[in-house]
Amino acid sequence: MKNTDEKLLSEINKLRKEKNAVILAHNYQPGPIQDLADLTGDSLELSRKARDTDAEVIVFCGVRFMAETAAILNPGKIVILPEPDAGCPMADMITSKDAKQIKSEFPGVPLVTYVNSNADVKAESTVCCTSANSIKVVNSFTDAEEVYMAPDQNLAKYTAKYTKKKIHHWNGYCPVHHNLTEKHVLDAKTKYPDAIFIAHPECRPEVLDLADGVFSTSGMIKYVSESEGSLFIIGTEMGLIHTLKKRNPHKEFVPLHDSLICPDMKKITLEKILASLEQLRPRITVPENIRKRAELALDRMLEI
Repeated sequence: MKNTDEKLLSEINKLRKEKNAVILAHNYQPGPIQDLADLTGDSLELSRKARDTDAEVIVFCGVRFMAETAAILNPGKIVILPEPDAGCPMADMITSKDAKQIKSEFPGVPLVTYVNSNADVKAESTVCCTSANSIKVVNSFTDAEEVYMAPDQNLAKYTAKYTKKKIHHWNGYCPVHHNLTEKHVLDAKTKYPDAIFIAHPECRPEVLDLADGVFSTSGMIKYVSESEGSLFIIGTEMGLIHTLKKRNPHKEFVPLHDSLICPDMKKITLEKILASLEQLRPRITVPENIRKRAELALDRMLEI
């Protein structure tokens, strides 16, 4: 590690103690940021951990909707997003106006919204879900024969395979995962014929059909750790490979394609984390009228 990084880490560690701060990092963050975080995980894990922490300040190394979720669940805490421009293209593909229109067109149909959405969209939702629990959430509506899922069309199509309910869906997508093709998979399998291919539900159906397993990021970590395999093709954002290597040093991991990089997830740096702790900015807040309704949708998810 460079001396500059060591100095930055020392200053960050000093400030996080002084300000009673906890640093949360998503699995797609750069390796050095995952390493310094108090807690790492996927959307569901971090939603839970954000609520459980006793810290007064939450520094969220991820994208805006994640920091909003932490603010929704922790109204008494200061929530900081070190890079305010770290957004999510998929989350921005649907608005609260769109969600209201969905409810108007499908009266009485539960609106199941992916946690990868903005706070005002969560506020219009019946319940939230993640890639780890979407099937369980959809099947929890025992009296409903159909549900509407938004904004990710691929997660909706994946979930539909594991429920008898009719699933309507919005046509949003994660560009990083959605751009993967069947050819990418076949090329990787040709290059690494003995590898196990695992993919994220945000990938297209034809990509998932070729996978040996389909998991959320936390599910991938668990699967790899328990597998007897030694070589894995990873069909999700490259940041996860850092965690996989740390936890499984004797196994080998290759990305499905070299395009598997989320630019927004890479915007946060050690320098920005330090500045955010010094200034307690940029702060993420959610208006109370939106926060309470969004919290209800998240609470229903967490209860399930």
